[in-house]
Amino acid sequence: MVKRNLTPDELEAEETLSELVVENGVDKAPTFSVVIVNFNGGDYLQAAVNSLVQQSYKDFELFVVDNASSDGSMERLDTSGIERVHLMPEETNHGFAKGNNLPAKLAKGEWLVLLNPDAVADEDWLLKIKEGIEAYPFAKMFASAQYSLDEPGIMDGAGDCYHVFGIPWRGGYGRPASEMPQTGECFSPCGAGAVFHRQTFLSVGGFDESFFCYCEDVDIAFRLRLQGERCVFLHQAMIHHAGSALSNQVGDFAVRYGTRNRLWVFVKNMPFFAFWIMLIPHLGMTLLIYLGGILTGRAKCVRLAFIEAAKGLMLILQARKKVQCDKKLNSLELLRCMSWSPIFFLTRKSDVRPVKN
Repeated sequence: MVKRNLTPDELEAEETLSELVVENGVDKAPTFSVVIVNFNGGDYLQAAVNSLVQQSYKDFELFVVDNASSDGSMERLDTSGIERVHLMPEETNHGFAKGNNLPAKLAKGEWLVLLNPDAVADEDWLLKIKEGIEAYPFAKMFASAQYSLDEPGIMDGAGDCYHVFGIPWRGGYGRPASEMPQTGECFSPCGAGAVFHRQTFLSVGGFDESFFCYCEDVDIAFRLRLQGERCVFLHQAMIHHAGSALSNQVGDFAVRYGTRNRLWVFVKNMPFFAFWIMLIPHLGMTLLIYLGGILTGRAKCVRLAFIEAAKGLMLILQARKKVQCDKKLNSLELLRCMSWSPIFFLTRKSDVRPVKN
């Protein structure tokens, strides 16, 4: 059943009715609610949907949220071959954060699975995620193994890493595919192929919509980590990602939002003791990033990011109060989850560790 041009209220009403529909006494709610947030995805979007048509595991519904695209990618999208599809064309660009939050509140699946519009999934992607969920029942977050779409011999990422100085990076990005680690624990999933237990995702408010895009995946994982949750990287759950194909590689937009949001993640989430211990190193790393911006001609973007981060500081501090009041892990327990090696950060190596029961 394909639903077009439905408002959130209409989708919610239809969801209420669907809850009454059972087959052989069993609720027909799917295992997975897959979400694609599109913005001028072009032909990439169709390729992403086609890869879902080919999935060997079929128990999923698909939400495609369009953030006011102007390239016609939604109008020409063919979703035939997928039984349960919800198309949500929006009139404004909500960004990645709110773009995912909207369907998360309406979805019926137990698990929320995110797929970037510029990524394609292997045919066993959802099956391997299901097997991972069964193998690691304690985990509420999972990360996919990401390879470059255009250069299969290059890694696009093995989950996200977070350095104790307050700097996140995508583990293994740009490194040889031969370095893809085996299944293990990482700090957080990358949003291009992230998996969250839906109720757990919603219990902490979903993505922080003030981030718009970039680092919102690290932010929510940080908050869940503070709640005692863990993230497992699944090396057999593979996607192939174009990597910033829709945001002009590492352009001014990415530098601006990435820099601003990185500061917000640190201020909002780092526990009291760790915050004061790591503040000076964090500011030092931020200065180095600014100096790097001068060398690359993007110093203006970095300065703008600093200004925007300062303007939003009061809201972030208010959010910090709730995050810190609700946390279950102390500074020492959290720092153990983070990366300490400067070499890993400087070379973008992945930091995936053996799973501990």
